[in-house]
Amino acid sequence: AEETEQMIDKEGGREAAEGGAGGSLRAGDAKEMRAVVLAAGGPRRGGLNKLRVSKKAMPEPQEGELKIRVKACGLNFIDLMVRQGNIDNPPKTPLVPGFECSGIVEALGDSVKGFEIGDRVMAFVNYNAWAEVVCTPVEFVYKIPDDMNFSEAAAFPMNFVTAYMMLFEVANLREGMSVLVHSAGGGVGQAVAQLCSTIPNVTVFGTASSFKHEAIKNSVTHLFDRNADYVQEVKRISADGVDIVLDCLCGENTGKGLSLLKPLGTYILYGSSNMVTGETKSFFSFAKSWWQVEKVNPIKLYEENKVIAGFSLLNLLFKQNRGGLIKGVMDKLLNLYNSKKIKPVVDSLWALEEVKEAMQRIHDRGNIGKLILDVEKAPTPLMANDSTETSEAGEEEEDHEGDNENKERMPFIQ
Repeated sequence: AEETEQMIDKEGGREAAEGGAGGSLRAGDAKEMRAVVLAAGGPRRGGLNKLRVSKKAMPEPQEGELKIRVKACGLNFIDLMVRQGNIDNPPKTPLVPGFECSGIVEALGDSVKGFEIGDRVMAFVNYNAWAEVVCTPVEFVYKIPDDMNFSEAAAFPMNFVTAYMMLFEVANLREGMSVLVHSAGGGVGQAVAQLCSTIPNVTVFGTASSFKHEAIKNSVTHLFDRNADYVQEVKRISADGVDIVLDCLCGENTGKGLSLLKPLGTYILYGSSNMVTGETKSFFSFAKSWWQVEKVNPIKLYEENKVIAGFSLLNLLFKQNRGGLIKGVMDKLLNLYNSKKIKPVVDSLWALEEVKEAMQRIHDRGNIGKLILDVEKAPTPLMANDSTETSEAGEEEEDHEGDNENKERMPFIQ
């Protein structure tokens, strides 16, 4: 609590000295905070140049909410898709991206129970996570184990809940089964591998870029290059195929995954990263990915005894009101963590001002595990000029509108 009070005083003093740079507020307004803002994009929505670190009004908790002084934020592939508008009914810009964070409880809204000021927590947030302060309903907040640091905590919720829900709630993973997971070196892929290791005799087939193989070869049973003919490789090892396919790629991999399923096997689509091929949204890439998706015939599923499913954690949380279910899953996951059976894999830490470079690393599929935005980290010297504070000519007025935006909560994907 003392630490958070000192941080508030420090921030307040610094902002006053700076005169509210980056979109100052009127005298008497709430305190400011730093946040990553995705500026209004118009026809060119999605480019990295639309991201900048700006000053925004600090939110205050409403009834049933916690105010969290953020220490670290998770960066996920869905954030790239939001930036590009590669989701159904993308939210209006300007907005603050990010769906998960960790930090210290700074204030409690009315009727909040079970938490105290000063608690170390991790949380899901319906946008707005990439900021120094966030407010989120108490049902989306979880206490951090004593031996878990803030970076690990920010890497934990999205990846492990997604992996657990797909394996155990949707596909009913049991002893002796086999799993094919794409992007095995990513945050979800590594979480899947760790959770599979908690069940006896589970065979994990993984695909990943060849340069990642040395680092992750011990986490899966069989590892293939993402550009190789993995269907034939899997069938060479297991002629009947696999019990579970976890597909975050979409496109032509959908048909391949279905062809690999054993009878009573389950294919789960939980992402569509093949649609993200450039810095901005490409209609051609979007259309190509969907045209490559094999048309699913229910009669064929019936005849072959196969299951096809989809999973979206964010929709489950923020659209379908399953926070109670997710809390139960988090309790199980934290027990596994405390038993030292699972541990989040952190790829690297980035300052808020380095968000463009961090996003580029995910776009290039260069990460092994999770990328984290460390709110207290200073930019590296090579990035000290802070390209996120600049914009192209003609965008400045548009972006300043976002800096003066009120604290209205962003609606989730409709």
